[in-house]
Amino acid sequence: MLLRQAGIEPEAQAPRVDEEAVIAEVERAEGRRLPAAEHVLLLARRKAEDVARRLHAEEPDFDGFVIGGDSMFALGDDILGKPYTPEAATARWRDMRGRTGILHSGHSVFRLSPGTEPREAHSVAEASVTFAADVDEQEIADYVASGEPLLVAGAFTVDSLGGAFIERVEGEPSTVVGMSLSTVRRLVRELGGSWTALWNRP
Repeated sequence: MLLRQAGIEPEAQAPRVDEEAVIAEVERAEGRRLPAAEHVLLLARRKAEDVARRLHAEEPDFDGFVIGGDSMFALGDDILGKPYTPEAATARWRDMRGRTGILHSGHSVFRLSPGTEPREAHSVAEASVTFAADVDEQEIADYVASGEPLLVAGAFTVDSLGGAFIERVEGEPSTVVGMSLSTVRRLVRELGGSWTALWNRP
């Protein structure tokens, strides 16, 4: 959606990455819990790398960019991914009321060109989100019942039903929606591309 709004019609491909296994393997090897910024950057890179590797092998004439991303919401010392269940989403919202957290969004861009090895660039964008303190139990129940918060990082959206419960966002707005467009533009340019040359929508 964000890329389309920015003038780019993307081709979506699902990466074949077991996210939980990737994180568990790296944390086990390093003997520590990954902070949110490292967590999202690792997964963004693994996702983009998987698609880029397959594209490079299966479509050697492909000339373009592969963008991978991942987001996590940090509230205090807790790193919050997707809640998945209504019970978890409800508990999450009760805890988030009146508080400010940081949305970490990892971005990985691979440049594919015929006859050359893929090149890559990566970055993490952050934005703070402050939730209204007066969100009541009925509003939480209704929001959770909508299903919207179950499958999004942090159990909220800023550009749909959840937006009314958010009082302030500090940082690049699209970061909270799922992708920092300014970050992706910078990475594309870092790899020798032109952002406006990617515009392909009327």
